[in-house]
Amino acid sequence: MMASLRHSITNALRSSRQACSKSAQWQQSLDQQFGALRISSRSLSTFANESNPNVDGQFIAAPALSIDHFKLHPHARAVPISPSYFTRTPRFYDNYLSLERLMEEYEDLPVIPATAVERVAWKTLDDIRQELGEQVKASEFARCLTLIKRLNSIHPDLKPQEIKDVLDSFKRNVQPYTNVAKPIPIDQYGRACGVGRRKASSARAFVVEGTGEVLVNGKTLADYFGRVHDRESAVWALRATNRIDKYNVWIKVEGGGTTGQAEAITLAIAKALLAHEPALKPALRRAGCVTRDPRKVERKKHGHLKARKMPTWVKR
Repeated sequence: MMASLRHSITNALRSSRQACSKSAQWQQSLDQQFGALRISSRSLSTFANESNPNVDGQFIAAPALSIDHFKLHPHARAVPISPSYFTRTPRFYDNYLSLERLMEEYEDLPVIPATAVERVAWKTLDDIRQELGEQVKASEFARCLTLIKRLNSIHPDLKPQEIKDVLDSFKRNVQPYTNVAKPIPIDQYGRACGVGRRKASSARAFVVEGTGEVLVNGKTLADYFGRVHDRESAVWALRATNRIDKYNVWIKVEGGGTTGQAEAITLAIAKALLAHEPALKPALRRAGCVTRDPRKVERKKHGHLKARKMPTWVKR
Protein backbone atom coordinates (compact mmCIF):
# COMPACT_ATOMS: atom_id res chain seq x y z
CA MET A 1 0.00 0.00 0.00
CA MET A 2 2.75 2.43 0.95
CA ALA A 3 4.79 1.44 -2.10
CA SER A 4 1.94 2.25 -4.52
CA LEU A 5 1.32 5.58 -2.78
CA ARG A 6 5.02 6.47 -3.02
CA HIS A 7 5.01 5.50 -6.70
CA SER A 8 1.97 7.71 -7.42
CA ILE A 9 3.52 10.72 -5.67
CA THR A 10 6.77 10.25 -7.61
CA ASN A 11 4.94 10.14 -10.95
CA ALA A 12 2.93 13.25 -10.07
CA LEU A 13 6.07 15.21 -9.15
CA ARG A 14 7.83 14.09 -12.33
CA SER A 15 4.84 15.16 -14.50
CA SER A 16 4.57 18.56 -12.83
CA ARG A 17 8.33 19.13 -13.28
CA GLN A 18 8.09 18.33 -16.99
CA ALA A 19 5.05 20.59 -17.38
CA CYS A 20 6.87 23.48 -15.69
CA SER A 21 9.88 22.95 -17.94
CA LYS A 22 7.72 23.01 -21.08
CA SER A 23 5.85 26.10 -19.83
CA ALA A 24 9.13 27.92 -19.22
CA GLN A 25 10.39 27.02 -22.69
CA TRP A 26 7.10 28.17 -24.26
CA GLN A 27 7.21 31.47 -22.30
CA GLN A 28 10.82 32.05 -23.37
CA SER A 29 9.88 31.42 -27.03
CA LEU A 30 7.00 33.90 -26.81
CA ASP A 31 9.26 36.51 -25.22
CA GLN A 32 11.73 36.14 -28.08
CA GLN A 33 9.00 36.50 -30.71
CA PHE A 34 7.43 39.55 -29.07
CA GLY A 35 10.87 41.05 -28.60
CA ALA A 36 11.52 40.71 -32.32
CA LEU A 37 8.26 42.48 -33.14
CA ARG A 38 8.65 45.19 -30.54
CA ILE A 39 9.32 48.66 -32.03
CA SER A 40 11.45 50.88 -29.91
CA SER A 41 9.98 54.33 -29.16
CA ARG A 42 13.40 55.87 -28.80
CA SER A 43 14.72 57.94 -31.70
CA LEU A 44 17.91 56.72 -33.31
CA SER A 45 20.57 59.32 -33.96
CA THR A 46 22.77 59.04 -37.03
CA PHE A 47 25.39 61.35 -35.50
CA ALA A 48 28.11 60.62 -33.03
CA ASN A 49 28.02 62.03 -29.51
CA GLU A 50 29.50 65.50 -29.14
CA SER A 51 31.61 64.33 -26.19
CA ASN A 52 33.43 61.77 -28.31
CA PRO A 53 37.14 62.73 -28.24
CA ASN A 54 37.66 61.36 -31.76
CA VAL A 55 35.16 63.76 -33.30
CA ASP A 56 37.30 66.92 -32.96
CA GLY A 57 34.27 69.19 -32.84
CA GLN A 58 32.66 67.77 -36.00
CA PHE A 59 29.64 65.53 -36.44
CA ILE A 60 30.33 62.17 -38.08
CA ALA A 61 27.59 59.94 -39.41
CA ALA A 62 27.08 56.74 -37.44
CA PRO A 63 27.43 53.38 -39.19
CA ALA A 64 24.42 52.06 -41.08
CA LEU A 65 21.79 50.36 -38.96
CA SER A 66 21.45 46.66 -39.75
CA ILE A 67 18.10 44.96 -39.25
CA ASP A 68 19.14 41.53 -40.47
CA HIS A 69 19.14 40.10 -36.93
CA PHE A 70 15.47 41.02 -36.41
CA LYS A 71 13.12 38.12 -36.91
CA LEU A 72 9.56 38.90 -37.87
CA HIS A 73 6.68 36.82 -36.69
CA PRO A 74 5.80 34.16 -39.28
CA HIS A 75 2.16 35.32 -39.30
CA ALA A 76 3.00 39.03 -39.84
CA ARG A 77 1.73 40.49 -43.15
CA ALA A 78 1.60 43.87 -44.89
CA VAL A 79 -1.58 45.85 -44.24
CA PRO A 80 -2.86 48.38 -46.85
CA ILE A 81 -2.63 51.99 -45.78
CA SER A 82 -5.84 53.07 -47.50
CA PRO A 83 -9.19 51.64 -46.35
CA SER A 84 -10.30 51.75 -50.00
CA TYR A 85 -7.54 49.40 -51.15
CA PHE A 86 -9.88 46.48 -51.84
CA THR A 87 -12.53 48.56 -53.66
CA ARG A 88 -12.91 48.75 -57.42
CA THR A 89 -11.72 52.39 -57.61
CA PRO A 90 -9.51 53.02 -54.55
CA ARG A 91 -8.16 56.44 -55.55
CA PHE A 92 -11.63 57.78 -56.30
CA TYR A 93 -13.05 56.43 -53.05
CA ASP A 94 -10.22 58.04 -51.08
CA ASN A 95 -11.27 61.40 -52.50
CA TYR A 96 -14.93 60.62 -51.87
CA LEU A 97 -14.28 59.67 -48.24
CA SER A 98 -12.32 62.88 -47.70
CA LEU A 99 -15.30 64.86 -49.01
CA GLU A 100 -17.66 62.99 -46.69
CA ARG A 101 -15.39 63.67 -43.73
CA LEU A 102 -15.33 67.38 -44.53
CA MET A 103 -19.10 67.37 -44.94
CA GLU A 104 -19.63 65.79 -41.52
CA GLU A 105 -17.20 68.21 -39.90
CA TYR A 106 -18.41 71.47 -41.48
CA GLU A 107 -22.05 70.80 -42.35
CA ASP A 108 -23.22 73.29 -39.69
CA LEU A 109 -21.51 76.26 -41.35
CA PRO A 110 -23.90 78.77 -42.98
CA VAL A 111 -24.41 78.63 -46.73
CA ILE A 112 -25.28 81.30 -49.28
CA PRO A 113 -28.14 81.16 -51.83
CA ALA A 114 -27.55 79.21 -55.01
CA THR A 115 -27.84 82.38 -57.09
CA ALA A 116 -24.99 84.00 -55.13
CA VAL A 117 -22.55 81.08 -55.40
CA GLU A 118 -19.57 81.74 -57.65
CA ARG A 119 -19.83 79.81 -60.90
CA VAL A 120 -17.13 77.16 -61.18
CA ALA A 121 -16.31 74.76 -64.02
CA TRP A 122 -15.76 71.39 -62.33
CA LYS A 123 -13.91 68.49 -63.88
CA THR A 124 -16.05 66.17 -65.96
CA LEU A 125 -16.39 62.41 -65.61
CA ASP A 126 -13.92 61.87 -68.46
CA ASP A 127 -11.41 64.19 -66.78
CA ILE A 128 -11.65 62.25 -63.50
CA ARG A 129 -11.27 58.90 -65.27
CA GLN A 130 -8.21 60.11 -67.16
CA GLU A 131 -6.63 61.70 -64.10
CA LEU A 132 -7.13 58.75 -61.74
CA GLY A 133 -6.77 56.00 -64.32
CA GLU A 134 -9.90 54.28 -63.00
CA GLN A 135 -13.26 53.48 -64.58
CA VAL A 136 -15.43 55.58 -62.28
CA LYS A 137 -19.18 55.05 -62.56
CA ALA A 138 -21.37 57.98 -63.58
CA SER A 139 -23.65 57.51 -60.55
CA GLU A 140 -20.69 57.57 -58.15
CA PHE A 141 -19.31 60.69 -59.77
CA ALA A 142 -22.75 62.34 -59.51
CA ARG A 143 -22.81 61.74 -55.74
CA CYS A 144 -19.28 63.11 -55.46
CA LEU A 145 -20.25 66.20 -57.46
CA THR A 146 -23.22 66.79 -55.15
CA LEU A 147 -20.89 66.90 -52.14
CA ILE A 148 -18.53 69.24 -53.99
CA LYS A 149 -21.29 71.71 -54.80
CA ARG A 150 -22.60 71.56 -51.23
CA LEU A 151 -19.16 72.39 -49.82
CA ASN A 152 -18.73 75.14 -52.38
CA SER A 153 -21.96 76.80 -51.18
CA ILE A 154 -20.49 77.50 -47.73
CA HIS A 155 -20.12 81.21 -47.03
CA PRO A 156 -16.76 82.37 -48.48
CA ASP A 157 -15.81 84.27 -45.32
CA LEU A 158 -16.29 81.16 -43.18
CA LYS A 159 -14.98 78.52 -45.58
CA PRO A 160 -11.89 76.78 -44.07
CA GLN A 161 -8.69 76.52 -46.04
CA GLU A 162 -8.95 72.73 -45.91
CA ILE A 163 -12.16 72.83 -47.95
CA LYS A 164 -10.67 75.30 -50.43
CA ASP A 165 -7.69 73.03 -51.06
CA VAL A 166 -9.92 70.01 -51.70
CA LEU A 167 -12.25 71.96 -54.00
CA ASP A 168 -9.31 73.30 -56.01
CA SER A 169 -8.32 69.74 -56.88
CA PHE A 170 -11.72 69.23 -58.57
CA LYS A 171 -11.66 72.48 -60.58
CA ARG A 172 -10.67 72.61 -64.21
CA ASN A 173 -7.35 74.18 -65.10
CA VAL A 174 -9.11 76.75 -67.30
CA GLN A 175 -12.16 78.49 -65.86
CA PRO A 176 -14.36 79.86 -68.68
CA TYR A 177 -16.50 81.83 -66.22
CA THR A 178 -13.55 83.95 -65.12
CA ASN A 179 -12.50 84.86 -68.66
CA VAL A 180 -13.18 88.51 -69.37
CA ALA A 181 -12.92 90.05 -72.81
CA LYS A 182 -10.22 92.67 -73.18
CA PRO A 183 -11.68 96.19 -73.42
CA ILE A 184 -11.29 97.92 -76.76
CA PRO A 185 -8.95 100.90 -76.32
CA ILE A 186 -9.47 104.36 -77.79
CA ASP A 187 -6.36 105.70 -79.52
CA GLN A 188 -4.92 109.20 -79.45
CA TYR A 189 -7.20 110.30 -82.29
CA GLY A 190 -10.37 109.24 -80.45
CA ARG A 191 -10.93 106.17 -82.64
CA ALA A 192 -12.21 102.81 -81.44
CA CYS A 193 -11.65 99.79 -83.68
CA GLY A 194 -14.14 96.92 -83.70
CA VAL A 195 -13.91 93.63 -85.59
CA GLY A 196 -16.92 91.65 -86.82
CA ARG A 197 -17.39 88.47 -88.84
CA ARG A 198 -20.30 86.79 -90.58
CA LYS A 199 -20.09 83.72 -92.82
CA ALA A 200 -16.97 84.29 -94.97
CA SER A 201 -16.92 88.08 -94.45
CA SER A 202 -14.81 90.07 -92.00
CA ALA A 203 -15.03 93.78 -91.25
CA ARG A 204 -13.06 96.33 -89.25
CA ALA A 205 -14.87 99.51 -88.21
CA PHE A 206 -13.17 102.67 -86.90
CA VAL A 207 -15.69 104.77 -84.96
CA VAL A 208 -14.99 108.37 -83.91
CA GLU A 209 -17.26 111.16 -82.74
CA GLY A 210 -18.55 113.17 -85.70
CA THR A 211 -21.58 114.07 -87.79
CA GLY A 212 -22.77 110.68 -89.09
CA GLU A 213 -20.58 110.06 -92.15
CA VAL A 214 -20.10 106.39 -93.09
CA LEU A 215 -17.57 105.10 -95.64
CA VAL A 216 -17.20 101.46 -96.68
CA ASN A 217 -13.93 100.69 -98.48
CA GLY A 218 -13.75 104.37 -99.42
CA LYS A 219 -17.34 104.49 -100.77
CA THR A 220 -20.62 105.68 -99.32
CA LEU A 221 -23.29 103.23 -98.23
CA ALA A 222 -25.44 104.02 -101.27
CA ASP A 223 -22.53 103.37 -103.64
CA TYR A 224 -21.28 100.21 -101.97
CA PHE A 225 -24.58 98.44 -101.16
CA GLY A 226 -27.21 98.34 -103.87
CA ARG A 227 -29.94 96.88 -101.66
CA VAL A 228 -31.63 99.09 -99.09
CA HIS A 229 -31.82 96.17 -96.65
CA ASP A 230 -28.03 95.83 -96.64
CA ARG A 231 -27.59 99.58 -96.01
CA GLU A 232 -29.99 99.49 -93.06
CA SER A 233 -28.36 96.34 -91.70
CA ALA A 234 -24.86 97.85 -91.84
CA VAL A 235 -25.71 100.84 -89.62
CA TRP A 236 -28.37 99.10 -87.49
CA ALA A 237 -26.24 99.41 -84.32
CA LEU A 238 -26.17 103.20 -84.68
CA ARG A 239 -29.83 103.48 -85.64
CA ALA A 240 -31.06 101.27 -82.76
CA THR A 241 -29.30 103.51 -80.21
CA ASN A 242 -30.11 106.86 -81.89
CA ARG A 243 -26.42 107.54 -82.53
CA ILE A 244 -26.60 107.71 -86.33
CA ASP A 245 -25.68 111.42 -86.44
CA LYS A 246 -23.14 111.47 -83.59
CA TYR A 247 -20.32 109.26 -84.92
CA ASN A 248 -18.29 108.97 -88.09
CA VAL A 249 -17.47 105.45 -89.25
CA TRP A 250 -14.77 104.24 -91.63
CA ILE A 251 -15.06 100.56 -92.54
CA LYS A 252 -12.74 98.05 -94.20
CA VAL A 253 -14.59 94.88 -95.26
CA GLU A 254 -13.61 91.88 -97.37
CA GLY A 255 -14.78 88.39 -98.27
CA GLY A 256 -18.23 86.90 -98.76
CA GLY A 257 -21.28 88.50 -100.31
CA THR A 258 -23.17 91.69 -99.64
CA THR A 259 -25.43 90.23 -96.94
CA GLY A 260 -22.52 88.71 -95.02
CA GLN A 261 -20.51 91.91 -95.31
CA ALA A 262 -23.42 94.06 -94.08
CA GLU A 263 -23.98 91.88 -90.99
CA ALA A 264 -20.24 91.74 -90.28
CA ILE A 265 -20.21 95.56 -90.33
CA THR A 266 -23.10 95.60 -87.85
CA LEU A 267 -21.11 93.59 -85.29
CA ALA A 268 -17.93 95.62 -85.86
CA ILE A 269 -19.70 98.96 -85.34
CA ALA A 270 -21.46 97.65 -82.20
CA LYS A 271 -18.16 96.60 -80.60
CA ALA A 272 -16.50 99.92 -81.40
CA LEU A 273 -19.54 101.83 -80.12
CA LEU A 274 -19.34 100.00 -76.77
CA ALA A 275 -15.80 101.31 -76.34
CA HIS A 276 -17.18 104.86 -76.41
CA GLU A 277 -20.39 104.19 -74.46
CA PRO A 278 -20.39 100.92 -72.44
CA ALA A 279 -23.84 101.74 -71.04
CA LEU A 280 -25.37 101.00 -74.45
CA LYS A 281 -24.73 97.26 -74.15
CA PRO A 282 -28.27 96.30 -72.97
CA ALA A 283 -29.83 98.27 -75.84
CA LEU A 284 -27.43 96.75 -78.37
CA ARG A 285 -28.09 93.27 -77.02
CA ARG A 286 -31.85 93.73 -77.36
CA ALA A 287 -31.25 94.89 -80.94
CA GLY A 288 -29.21 91.73 -81.66
CA CYS A 289 -25.99 93.57 -82.47
CA VAL A 290 -23.64 92.16 -79.81
CA THR A 291 -23.72 88.40 -80.44
CA ARG A 292 -22.14 86.96 -83.56
CA ASP A 293 -24.36 84.86 -85.81
CA PRO A 294 -22.55 81.50 -86.15
CA ARG A 295 -24.69 80.16 -89.01
CA LYS A 296 -22.94 79.21 -92.23
CA VAL A 297 -23.95 77.66 -95.53
CA GLU A 298 -24.49 73.95 -95.13
CA ARG A 299 -22.45 71.83 -97.49
CA LYS A 300 -23.96 69.76 -100.28
CA LYS A 301 -24.18 66.02 -99.65
CA HIS A 302 -23.65 63.26 -102.18
CA GLY A 303 -26.92 61.81 -103.40
CA HIS A 304 -28.71 65.11 -102.69
CA LEU A 305 -29.55 67.82 -105.17
CA LYS A 306 -28.48 70.46 -102.65
CA ALA A 307 -27.60 70.48 -98.96
CA ARG A 308 -30.86 68.77 -97.99
CA LYS A 309 -32.99 68.55 -101.13
CA MET A 310 -33.48 65.00 -102.33
CA PRO A 311 -34.33 63.92 -105.89
CA THR A 312 -37.93 63.07 -106.60
CA TRP A 313 -38.75 59.49 -105.70
CA VAL A 314 -40.21 57.44 -108.54
CA LYS A 315 -41.94 54.15 -107.83
CA ARG A 316 -40.92 52.53 -111.15
